[in-house]
Amino acid sequence: MNVYCLFCETGKCSGIAKTAEDLFPCRAIAPKQVQHRWSRGKPCDVIHDLLPGYVFLYFEDNRPEISRLRSLNGVIRCLSDTEGRCELGGSDESFALSLLNCNGVIGKTQVYREGDRIRICEGAFEGVAAEIVRVDRRRSRMMIRIPFANRDVQTWVEYEIIEPE
Repeated sequence: MNVYCLFCETGKCSGIAKTAEDLFPCRAIAPKQVQHRWSRGKPCDVIHDLLPGYVFLYFEDNRPEISRLRSLNGVIRCLSDTEGRCELGGSDESFALSLLNCNGVIGKTQVYREGDRIRICEGAFEGVAAEIVRVDRRRSRMMIRIPFANRDVQTWVEYEIIEPE
């Protein structure tokens, strides 16, 4: 797969993605993010541009004529590396492919609260169920209560090693 990234005028990304799919044999994504907001005292989900001004293009086997990509209305340029190659590679390509795997929409992150039940998915206590006692959002960690040696023990763990039960 050949992956490209267009730098575009902000606010025109979705239209450029649609136009690119109409004109080229490709999949085009203007990445979005779902954010949790409160409106009039009620929770709601709002979709925003994840990377305003960027559109990712995915071509199966063929390579597009770069000048045709640049000619799309609202496209400023096709991103390229220091050697002038426009095709993404390395970590940029990996990121773009991860966007493709989730259809260009990054969901909300899990919010943990005191009293929630979680499961540890890494380390010495892998697979053990626990209860959240306290959350320290600033340090991205939480104090949990786990059963150990016939009693409950409290310890701190990082967000990265837990999952909802």
